[in-house]
Amino acid sequence: MAFDFGPLLPPGTPAPAARWSGAPKFNFTGGNNDPDEVPLEGLMQAAQSVLAREGRTLSTYGLKSGPQGYRPLREFLAAKLKRDAGMACGADDVLIVSGSLQALDLVNAALLTRGDTVLVEQDNYQGTLNRLTRLGVNAVGIPLDQGGMRIDVLEAALAELKSRNVKPKYIYTIPTVQNPTGTILDETRRSAMLRLAREHGVPIFEDDCYADLVWSGERPRAIYAMSEDENVIHAGSFSKSIAPALRVGFIVAPWTIMSRMLALKTDAGSGSLEQMVLAEYCAPHFGDHVPALRKGLRKKLDTLMEALNEQFGTAAEFEAPQGGIFLWVKLPDKVDTMKLYPAALAAGVAINPGPEWSTDRAHSSSRMRLCFASPSHQEIRDGIAVLADVCRKEFGVPTRSANIERGEK
Repeated sequence: MAFDFGPLLPPGTPAPAARWSGAPKFNFTGGNNDPDEVPLEGLMQAAQSVLAREGRTLSTYGLKSGPQGYRPLREFLAAKLKRDAGMACGADDVLIVSGSLQALDLVNAALLTRGDTVLVEQDNYQGTLNRLTRLGVNAVGIPLDQGGMRIDVLEAALAELKSRNVKPKYIYTIPTVQNPTGTILDETRRSAMLRLAREHGVPIFEDDCYADLVWSGERPRAIYAMSEDENVIHAGSFSKSIAPALRVGFIVAPWTIMSRMLALKTDAGSGSLEQMVLAEYCAPHFGDHVPALRKGLRKKLDTLMEALNEQFGTAAEFEAPQGGIFLWVKLPDKVDTMKLYPAALAAGVAINPGPEWSTDRAHSSSRMRLCFASPSHQEIRDGIAVLADVCRKEFGVPTRSANIERGEK
């Protein structure tokens, strides 16, 4: 008989993972990117060049650059963040991590304990919400509108918590191409958030991993750049701008908290080869690569919105995001996307059901997140057609007259 590990598992252990049985035919989930836009030739050339020049430093943990990561990559990031986000930081203010997920874990490990409270956007990244739940942390959701997090509700929530002598450990925000809504917080709201953070003595955790994918190529200054109090932790990633499987992210933070996170990063350093190749490639090519990536992604978004209009008619409501790789879609209230998900998956279509991406499951029960970056244009069209058929069979939505509702013939 197989040994029973069950009694040995500590309380709070996540449910067991399912064995991977292959990708669905039409995959609209995850933070995957466009395979055709991975700069493969440039990465191969960068790998050969940097390994020929510095390959023997792989014999040393940290590539002789220290525990914060490969210094040329940190120097590239410091210059990029100054140019693009207005951030006055140097290489010594940057910590390279294994994707933005490790950034989340390090910030949480440094600041949170069971029973703490944090403030987050109501519709939010599933990975963030799941981590907070497992840690036993109370996540207070702040609703969003087309301009991002509603600062009036944030102010009221901070005041209400203060009246109960509850001091949040941080305000978590994805201000630039918010996940999943695709909104961008303007500088007026960023300033107001900083004012509230200062008044209540609460730091801000700024997750900026989608900031390179603003369609216009222009983004507001990072909240980190606008702070005068050194109370912002900034995180970013190369997953959305280069390739998610590289697993390279970064944190920019004051040394008072960076030193705590560095002490908790006990993995002997993130993958060094990836850091070397990224530094070698990005210094000369990042500025040309990202605009081309954005252009391709924008075309895929257009295809997705056209397919939804054609297949769902007015039954699918959405606001075109200002960048990114996903679309947040509202279906009629009678559609439960938690039930739609397994039915669609059985038909070969994977979606992200809204309740998994929100602190308010009732508010998001008829919503879904669709990632359009990885499927081809034809796969987007075909996948949405299959999804509409499944939704019609399960919920009677959309009706057969969807195209007529849109005024089409």
